[in-house]
Amino acid sequence: MPTGIEGQTPDVPRSVFITGASGFIGQALARRYRALGVEVRGMDLRADAANGVVAGDLTRPQEWAGHAHGCELFINTAAVVSLAAPWKQYREVSVRGVRNCLDVAIQGGARRFVQFSSIAALGWEYPEQADERTDVVIGDHYRYGVAKGASEHVVLAAHAAGEIDCTIVRPGDVYGPGSRAWLSEPLKMAKAGALILPNGGEGRWTPVYIEDLLDGVMLAAGLPQAIGQIFHVSASESVSCREFFSHHWHWAGRSGAPRSLPLGLAVTLTWAIWNVNRLLCRNDEVTPDTMYMFSRTGGISIDKARRLLGYSPKVNLEEGLRRSETWLREVGQLS
Repeated sequence: MPTGIEGQTPDVPRSVFITGASGFIGQALARRYRALGVEVRGMDLRADAANGVVAGDLTRPQEWAGHAHGCELFINTAAVVSLAAPWKQYREVSVRGVRNCLDVAIQGGARRFVQFSSIAALGWEYPEQADERTDVVIGDHYRYGVAKGASEHVVLAAHAAGEIDCTIVRPGDVYGPGSRAWLSEPLKMAKAGALILPNGGEGRWTPVYIEDLLDGVMLAAGLPQAIGQIFHVSASESVSCREFFSHHWHWAGRSGAPRSLPLGLAVTLTWAIWNVNRLLCRNDEVTPDTMYMFSRTGGISIDKARRLLGYSPKVNLEEGLRRSETWLREVGQLS
């Protein structure tokens, strides 16, 4: 259990409800809270009765709202986790769906609501050490980030209206044992020789090890000074995409670093691939937004989380990647 800025222990709820409970972060949160003796329930696309998870999605809350009744803490990790989804899906899930979650939490008697946003809400062009006051992204590009910024508006409006006490967490790039997005999938691409980084891989990456993220979430969910606030929860420093993903390249048995293209060419190429995939109704994360994400211009500041919550990441990148490699070997993704 992490301790706050003054050595205080965050409040531990008797019960917590987690949407996206079978996802990488949702499962990790559930394990952490269960270890503290908390009753954990949840919702995901597929039911997992053994772990108290019912089937459902954010667009049809009536199917799972009753399961959340009586939980003191409501944590929404569910979202459209894609850089290729249509605007309609982002709107229905990441905006209207978040409002549905708020309604379920309020009607079920929850006292706190924690919304998982993302540093993607800042877009991909922002200053070094961007903090929580930095502009969120708007426009036609970087859809995932635009949707995350819109979801924050929904939550902060509910908090401002006095409907429920809310806190927003913006994680960095979360990795560690069990990560599909930043371990398994890049490794598959590296094995196929298809891992391509724009602009020489100089874009900034903000890795945060899963256990450090959980510390930040528990502080944000359990300390009174977190109410009504947005927090960046990540590592102390950013690294280049080249530095981070070169590990996957080497795990795949390749020498050097992942291949690279100038950003303009990479965007043009992925735009063409994305349009072909849409015509063929194929799901694929090869999109211009992916190239923009790999071209981020700055790191993010965690000073607010340090100052108000006492958050302090403990697992450095070298150790986090060592643990990650061990897990990849244990599950057979690496020989």
